[in-house]
Amino acid sequence: MKHIFNKSFIGTIIVALFLAGCSDILNEQPRSTFTPEYFKTEQGVIGGLTSLYADLRLYGSGYFMNSYEGGTDESTWGQNDDGNIGRLDFSGTYTISAQNTNSSFLWGQAFPAINTASGVIDNGADAGVSSSLVAEARFFRAFEYFLLVQTYGGVPLDLGAGELKFNTTPVRVSVRNTVPEVYTKCIFPDLLQAINDLGDARIQGGVTKTLAQLYLAKAYLTYGWWLENLNSVPTYPDCDRTDPDGHDAHWYFQQSYDVATTAITSPSKGLFGNAQTSGNFGLQPTFYDLNVGSNDRNSEILLYADHTESSEFYSGGQPGSLGYSTGPLAGPDNYVFWFWQFNYTGVLSSTSNTSWAATQNSVQRMADQSLGRPWTMNCPPLEVFYNTFADKTNDSRYDGTFVTSYRANFNASGLSGKFSQFYNANYLPIKDGDAVFSFLPNDITGVKYYTDEELKADQATGTPVLQNSGIGAGVLAGRSDFVIEPSHISRICYPGNWKLGTYRTDNDGGLGGVSGCSPRPYNIAKFSELYLIAAEAAVKGATGTMSARDLVNVLRARAGKWRWDNGGNVAKVQDNSAAMTAATPATITIDYILAERSREYFGEGYRWLDLVRTQKWSEYAATFTICGSNVKSECTWNNHNQYHGARTITLQNYLRPIPQGQIDGLDMSDADKATYQNPGY
Repeated sequence: MKHIFNKSFIGTIIVALFLAGCSDILNEQPRSTFTPEYFKTEQGVIGGLTSLYADLRLYGSGYFMNSYEGGTDESTWGQNDDGNIGRLDFSGTYTISAQNTNSSFLWGQAFPAINTASGVIDNGADAGVSSSLVAEARFFRAFEYFLLVQTYGGVPLDLGAGELKFNTTPVRVSVRNTVPEVYTKCIFPDLLQAINDLGDARIQGGVTKTLAQLYLAKAYLTYGWWLENLNSVPTYPDCDRTDPDGHDAHWYFQQSYDVATTAITSPSKGLFGNAQTSGNFGLQPTFYDLNVGSNDRNSEILLYADHTESSEFYSGGQPGSLGYSTGPLAGPDNYVFWFWQFNYTGVLSSTSNTSWAATQNSVQRMADQSLGRPWTMNCPPLEVFYNTFADKTNDSRYDGTFVTSYRANFNASGLSGKFSQFYNANYLPIKDGDAVFSFLPNDITGVKYYTDEELKADQATGTPVLQNSGIGAGVLAGRSDFVIEPSHISRICYPGNWKLGTYRTDNDGGLGGVSGCSPRPYNIAKFSELYLIAAEAAVKGATGTMSARDLVNVLRARAGKWRWDNGGNVAKVQDNSAAMTAATPATITIDYILAERSREYFGEGYRWLDLVRTQKWSEYAATFTICGSNVKSECTWNNHNQYHGARTITLQNYLRPIPQGQIDGLDMSDADKATYQNPGY
């Protein structure tokens, strides 16, 4: 349909599930339409549910990720941004509007999914399916509405056939409900019923009671903050910040704590992949184990958008290609990791040990978790490395989040047939697997960065001897790898996000599908968040057997445990849990919770929602530091001058604009259309 307000949504679903009972993965087959009659069959109900799982692949979109990362303390635009990232950066280079922001992706996909969920809920009993199947649809309806209400404020509950009813008739009018109505009429009741009716996982990665508890606890927490409204952020549609059920903010904080801690102590069971075959949800032993590609679909992941190497029904392209699809969301592929990766292939090494001549690109693009396709779109500001990840020694999360060492891949690229080694910084030799350049954990003395003028003057002699890394990296005495200090991280050169990197088992010793999307599942919800939700609720006054410090320290203790050093590419069995927990403040604040959330979930699409919920966005993101000019044409590899950015974030920006194209499609007066849009856009 051209406009989302054509409320029948028949024909919008493209995937159906033909599956009964338990299975490891969804068995997807294409289907072009869903009709009301189809939903009255067991096959139709299950097909509708599968379409809801397929809709989760929106989370693989780099543009969708940016809509919840852009303009925060975790991200600014990178050198290759064409405006899609900068429009949400609020730093003056581009301007956000209802016509041009990629925050529209959610609006365009959520309402068809909601209508599908309502179709399952309305017809499930008549189809004779179990209440647990209907409960999955209830979860998804609440899941979509929860993301909508956080992003846009109040949204319509009536899609044309009445509030929360499955609609089959095109309707081009719409009325937005208030924020309290969306929470109390849909999100809370649907999640409560889902918790009551859900059991263990029906399919691998499927909806479970623990997952519903996570989202109910988070919704209670978010609504409590909304009721409290400490910084007088406006809401829309306008309404009093009072709860229809008569509860105050503290009541919701306590409910959040109770639900989260109950889920922690008695999690439901899921069907887990590589790590184990069955068991309760829980934390992985190390942060590395949580994120390494060989351990995907592990027991800590409560929900993910699935992809596989073997079937492109999970990726939307042609069988075997795992390429980049086109379309308004750039397809359902998982290409998020491209956005956080800079063009590391520009690094040079010499074939001579006496002069910088006949250079080669010693790190080539490869389908590897540390590498993959670079797009240089989202760039972490310097404060991420100085403040968020200040402890890089005890805390494994810095090493388990960023690619800090880029290594030569002679053998996979075929260069080993021509060269046995290259000469790198200080004209020292490097072989396959050795570090070509590294991001240093801290600023140190003694690093030499050659300027463009020095390099040009040296090259003019005819026998250049200065070492030009090709990416503006520095040289440190005694080291064969080029180095970059945190103070020299720029929009054009920054550590990639290792957590999200591609992982494949079919490279066959070569570089693999170097330009392809990732066949990894994209993680959406994690068991670990239950601890931080409960801790945040405790900071807001909730009480129970575990204090905020107790809850935070569970994750900090895990963060202190190492089994692998990504930067050094070596095994590292070390337990710094005692040091990590001892360093936790006696009094936990919201600021500390937010810092822990960033260390756990950096770059995964949590940050904007976290800062909006706590009304800290303006405080945290108003300024930032990054090297390279704020004018992209002036960003060169050797421009290490720090730029101190400033963002203009108004209180109205705490809601994203509704896509103007959707509003234009409404059959309403211009005045009604104008009042439909969020103020400020």
